[in-house]
Amino acid sequence: MFSKILIANRGEIACRVIHTARKMGVKTVAVYSDADARALHVSMADEAVHIGGSPVAESYLRGDVIIAAAKATGAQAIHPGYGFLSENPGFVDQVTQAGLVFIGPSADSIRAMGLKDAAKRLMEKAGVPVVPGYHGEAQEIVILATKAREIGYPVLIKARAGGGGKGMRRVDHPDDFADALSGARREAKAAFGDDRVLVEKYVDKPRHIEVQVFGDNFGNAVHLFERDCSAQRRHQKVIEEAPAPGMTAELRAAMTEAAVKAAKAIGYSGAGTIEFIVDASDGLKPDRFWFMEMNTRLQVEHPVTEMVTGIDLVEWQLRVAAGEELPLAQDGIGLDGHAFEARLYAEDPAKGFLPAIGTLHHLSFPAEAAPGTEIRIETGVRQGDAISPFYDPMIAKVVTHGPDRASALEALADAVSRTEVAGSTTNAAFLAALARDADFASGDVDTGLIGRKQDELTTMAAPGSRAIALAALAATGATASEASDDPWSGLTGYAHFNPLARRATLSFGGVDIVAHITARPDGRFDVRPDGGEAFVLAAGAANAGATVAAWPGHVTVFENGRSFDFTISDPFARAAEIGEGTSSMRAPMPGLVKLVRAAKGDKVTKGQPLLVLEAMKMEHTITATHDGVISEIATEGSQVTDGTVLVRFED
Repeated sequence: MFSKILIANRGEIACRVIHTARKMGVKTVAVYSDADARALHVSMADEAVHIGGSPVAESYLRGDVIIAAAKATGAQAIHPGYGFLSENPGFVDQVTQAGLVFIGPSADSIRAMGLKDAAKRLMEKAGVPVVPGYHGEAQEIVILATKAREIGYPVLIKARAGGGGKGMRRVDHPDDFADALSGARREAKAAFGDDRVLVEKYVDKPRHIEVQVFGDNFGNAVHLFERDCSAQRRHQKVIEEAPAPGMTAELRAAMTEAAVKAAKAIGYSGAGTIEFIVDASDGLKPDRFWFMEMNTRLQVEHPVTEMVTGIDLVEWQLRVAAGEELPLAQDGIGLDGHAFEARLYAEDPAKGFLPAIGTLHHLSFPAEAAPGTEIRIETGVRQGDAISPFYDPMIAKVVTHGPDRASALEALADAVSRTEVAGSTTNAAFLAALARDADFASGDVDTGLIGRKQDELTTMAAPGSRAIALAALAATGATASEASDDPWSGLTGYAHFNPLARRATLSFGGVDIVAHITARPDGRFDVRPDGGEAFVLAAGAANAGATVAAWPGHVTVFENGRSFDFTISDPFARAAEIGEGTSSMRAPMPGLVKLVRAAKGDKVTKGQPLLVLEAMKMEHTITATHDGVISEIATEGSQVTDGTVLVRFED
């Protein structure tokens, strides 16, 4: 076994690898960028090496610098995690040429499966069923559009390199093909450096079911059952589970056999995932699944497989890379209970899941699950850390396990509801709503479920009078009385002629809220929101059933599994806002102005696309909020921060 490894990654996956390495007695070396100098994975590792600037191209994608760090610290192997260099065969070659071990598959295996079109041709030869589509080399728009017509709409344009939903577009009509192709190519080029695509038939009620496979260097390959990743939005996974709901013995046998056959076809070693698309329009049938792609690395959702098999996949990775055989044969791998994983992101579901940034001024996860169930939190951040615009905005993965699907799902809904984050907008409420959705709970899930129900799943709950009262009290800065020998110190509510009172002005969802706070002689406060019920509250955290987190310019109230973020009104900022009116549109997040579709002097209508903003390697179309004439618009190629004016309209 290795005595020391370097982890060529960051965040929660780096922390995850460190956890297992520490358990095995293996020392770890972390690498970090400028933005990650104080990150959790840096403090957890035995050693840490600075590798460059905050952008990934200046740090986590610098293979030569990472290899130099491994050699300088005496690391014998490099664990790539996922993303970044994990599926880069050139990096694997560099690692092995440097006399180090890459904890993952060979460069040849990654090359064989790295491009979706070539991988599908290989799988066809191996007898693995493949989605009908065009996987050829020609990339001229005329050829691609012709193939789309031959396949039959709707079709799916997919980047042939990478994954994560980037460079992917559904097209329902031939007239939309050219624009969709351009968008997919731009996004693929930005994310993977390769703008080539393939075109496939879009399955009407698709399930995304994948099989975890593992191979060693002795020709052995096994599967660790399946995961269902059908709960997606914008082709990105949201909640994953194992095993797949409704899975039949016949389909499981056919799918796992195909997955192991695919792994053996390329002499695969290490952890990998064979992803299948399944037509669920008539139930799960053994002749209605097709190979989509293989991820030649550990998956984000690997904890659900660990929970139902009891196997530490990272430990297996280290053992196989160190030259050991697979710890178990196929008949020694069992399936126990059910597990879910929810991805907690800094993003705004009410605004189309736009990525968010911010400082995690308050961060709390539930410590215990309901009796008979388990909870596991995978995170790479702590309270006080910042969500950076440079990397994926994941805060944590909330994982639960129970004896059956219903208990595991209820544990997930409860765990997400009790997760508290203040300082950045998150998808926590959306995750809880999805976990409690009747269709999802019944197992009737496909990749279009979230899209069909997005409005009801992302509807923001209005705060009640008690939540408003708690926020108003916190906004005043009132604190609990401290013990003191001075009799005057205890007279919190004392005033000569009238009760000591103050007024707090808050905003929620753009609506102003005014509350009146009166101090009581017993140290508590009477709080009465305008038009609402009055409450007697204690300052600080002494109000049962609620947590209040005050942070610069805001107060967040967590009550009954819901959170409400109030803005503390700034009269000077409000005056400036009123003066500007609706004459401008601002960037909803930091990003790059990728494409400008309008010009100064153009007369535009509400909903018309004006520009494309790239953030977190995804494209977001900015549309006109109202009819008007443009007086100023951002320059194509400019880098903007959150709140930067993108468009101004004539008065």
